[in-house]
Amino acid sequence: MDTADVYAQFAGSQALNGGSPTYQDWARGVATDPELCALLDTLPEPRRQPNLLFAAARLVGAPPGSWARLRAWLHDAWPAVEQVMLTHATQTNEPRRCATLLPTLAAIGGPVALIEVGASAGLCLYPDRYSYHYTSPDGGHTRLDPDGGPSEVLLPCAIDGPVPGRMPDIVWRAGIDLNPLDVRDPADLAWLEALVWPEHTDRLETLRDAARVVAADPPRLVTGDLLDALPDLVAEAPAEAPVVVLHSAVLYYLDAARRARFAAVMDDLRRTRGAVWLSNEGWTVLPDVAARLPAGLSPQFVLARDGEPVALTDPHGRSVRLL
Repeated sequence: MDTADVYAQFAGSQALNGGSPTYQDWARGVATDPELCALLDTLPEPRRQPNLLFAAARLVGAPPGSWARLRAWLHDAWPAVEQVMLTHATQTNEPRRCATLLPTLAAIGGPVALIEVGASAGLCLYPDRYSYHYTSPDGGHTRLDPDGGPSEVLLPCAIDGPVPGRMPDIVWRAGIDLNPLDVRDPADLAWLEALVWPEHTDRLETLRDAARVVAADPPRLVTGDLLDALPDLVAEAPAEAPVVVLHSAVLYYLDAARRARFAAVMDDLRRTRGAVWLSNEGWTVLPDVAARLPAGLSPQFVLARDGEPVALTDPHGRSVRLL
């Protein structure tokens, strides 16, 4: 797929479904701008993606508003934007996804050791430190708070299915990322904020609240490739605690061969260490998982436990439908 088609598809699917008229307008503009597409084509293919371009532009100082306004600025500012695109990656750290993971994570018995693959700044390693407000289809409301009392982070989520009645007992946590971010570093936090889509002010507020929680007790984050670093990190976890390996919107960035290798690594860790695998990915990312979905569903993200679908989730954590 050429660059123009990538941006046209993004405008008609992700930006549309994700609720960003700004990014939809910008993506349509890029798709019809041969000069800008030619500039993007000088970058390595993984660096041409819409989320990276738009976040880089906003970090550099792109004016808000329409594509017509952005276009002239972007062509003039291209060297600075290009530099950010070459030195940064899309590392959106969406703590609201914890609300869609919690029902499945809380159902795992006993104290657990939690490892996140593609952890970014580790904001999803703290599901036991956030408060939750679940709304059921019948209009029912349920609030769940950490054992120590309400958190400054309150995650609202529409839920179709049983509401969790307990918090997970996380006794050890760690993450892996090619380039871990530190929420105590203003530059890293600014990049995380730039990755939040313009209209999503509620997500931005949640990100900042979660960053304060994490900054007070920073996680262990290992720099490395997920295929190489995961077995060693699992070996560090307490032997008495089941290991839960989770990832969300991460395997999308691997090719099919590396996804298959990761699944093989997880199969081995399940046999040798009793690890539990929680994947939360777009429905096309893990075909074996998608093949197990009931017929007639129109999923965006699929949450699976050890390869078996257990829920459909909103990519930004706004809703979860338990299967």
